[in-house]
Amino acid sequence: MAVASLERAGEVSATTAWSTYPTLYEIDTWIWLADLARKYGRAVDLGSVPAAEWDAVAAYAFDAVWLMGVWERSPAGIAIANQNEGLLKDFRRALPDFETSDNVGSPYCIRNYEVDSHLGGRDGLAAARAELAARGMKLILDFVPNHVAPDHPWVESHLEHFVRGTTQDALDDPQSFLVANGKVFARGRDPNFPAWPDVLQLNAFHEGLRAAVIETLHSISDQADGVRCDMAMLPMTRIFQKTWGGRAGFLPSTEYWCEVISAVKARSPGFLFIGEAYWDLEWDLQQQGFDFCYDKKLYDRLEHSNAESVRLHLCADLGYQEKLLRFIENHDEPRAAAAFPGAKQRAAAITVGTLPGIRMFHEGEFEGRRVRPPVFLGRRPDEAADEDLRAFYVRLLPAINRELFRSGKWELCERSGWPDNSTYQNVVAWTWTLGDQRALIVVNLSGELSQAHVRVPEIKGGTWSLKDRINGVEYTRAGSEMGSKGLYVELAAWGFHFFECRSK
Repeated sequence: MAVASLERAGEVSATTAWSTYPTLYEIDTWIWLADLARKYGRAVDLGSVPAAEWDAVAAYAFDAVWLMGVWERSPAGIAIANQNEGLLKDFRRALPDFETSDNVGSPYCIRNYEVDSHLGGRDGLAAARAELAARGMKLILDFVPNHVAPDHPWVESHLEHFVRGTTQDALDDPQSFLVANGKVFARGRDPNFPAWPDVLQLNAFHEGLRAAVIETLHSISDQADGVRCDMAMLPMTRIFQKTWGGRAGFLPSTEYWCEVISAVKARSPGFLFIGEAYWDLEWDLQQQGFDFCYDKKLYDRLEHSNAESVRLHLCADLGYQEKLLRFIENHDEPRAAAAFPGAKQRAAAITVGTLPGIRMFHEGEFEGRRVRPPVFLGRRPDEAADEDLRAFYVRLLPAINRELFRSGKWELCERSGWPDNSTYQNVVAWTWTLGDQRALIVVNLSGELSQAHVRVPEIKGGTWSLKDRINGVEYTRAGSEMGSKGLYVELAAWGFHFFECRSK
């Protein structure tokens, strides 16, 4: 990642409060360290990452780094995965020279919430957190509320934490029930799919489990600044009841997340909760205490739908939008270079990078990696970097690394066309304002040349300079026209403007 020459504007200490709209960088920890080990010709763990590598991450000026997959992985889960022909086929697809030793276990089949010794243990993580903090970045880690590995210590010490089954259940439905230590446990699942074969289902309704979860999160809060909660919808009362019915016992008087998040924040007020959320439950999870929830709907619309569907999505209440996490790539989705080919990736990245909420980027996204390694793998294939794409991100990240985009006012713009040209519907636009700072973002979310008039809200008269921070072009336009009829734009397929607007 040769970008250490980038400047950090507005650097923030990791001990300060979170920005209103922070940026987040996801790193697949095991694979990243494996790449560094090959690069430096020696073993590298979280405690021995060269300073130059932390500098390279810091050069992008993220508010936080999510070190995905630091917790102790399960030998039992590895053994189960190595017997799964579907998974093995997926491993070989991503890594043609796959060997059994490359399966290091799923980071979401957690044996214990202790940092894996291969990654440097608790001391290594503490060293990594200190390196991030010294560069003004916070640390996010994983939390998996729904399930644990079959060799988790609770299997021995706290049977009551789990959804249980009977011997007959195990005989009738071995895909959904597992025998461990002579006891029958339900395998982890969500209500819409078969059970996951390598994990045991926790009982979100059980009072003792909730207390244990709170203690676990207290421990995590001593080591990090926030958590990304896997499949955060699953412990919600109505979802859990739908999935498990009477097996879970009596309905609790309080929602799982209301109880858990309030207890953790009472001890660690600045600790951030990010929820992986689907099924239109983002608002509900926000009300139950989540600071941010995944905006998967925006991702799907950017990938598969049209600009009008994106615009309609952005018409939602700002109080809801500013607590969404925007992305075009993460470890669960195809690589952006594959899902958004060519110029479409740049248009999508400009979009998610300049909307309210938390903006997440994924290690490998900037270089145009196309192979998404399954989370079980400890290494990935070599891929040539897309230098043009990397140069684009080197311009984009500093452009949004300003207080304007961290705490400014965001507003969607109206756009219009004329009777014989409806391509304006391919265009979406919005502004950011903070004091005398103003930015205007205009994106053509289509594969055809498009024109539109974009009305810029709250623009005064006079003459305005519009300088594109990404493309370098500059225009002079009348404020009266931009605020009434609208700024005329003509954009090539997947084209965009990232205008810095100044009154002359």
